[in-house]
Amino acid sequence: MMADERIYIVTYDIADERRWRQVYRVMKGYGRWLQLSVFQCRLTRRRRQDMAAALEAIIHKRDDHVLIIDVGPATSVDLRVESLGKTFESVKREAIIV
Repeated sequence: MMADERIYIVTYDIADERRWRQVYRVMKGYGRWLQLSVFQCRLTRRRRQDMAAALEAIIHKRDDHVLIIDVGPATSVDLRVESLGKTFESVKREAIIV
């Protein structure tokens, strides 16, 4: 587990459907989709910067809006989420064998 990882909640409101799909595809590479236009990400500082740069390259600053909410250090944050309806599962760090 990386000691410098932090948990982020990323939400976005994109005015154009084509740009919305592009943002969604970018976000799938950085975190786990929670619900429409909301992702939970576990990122190092560098990955967070890369994600923000990738999003900045897609969005139109006048029409679109992205929020990156820093929840805290991944090793010590205790996510308390109230989920109504579908079950919520927080992102867990696990090894992926390729």
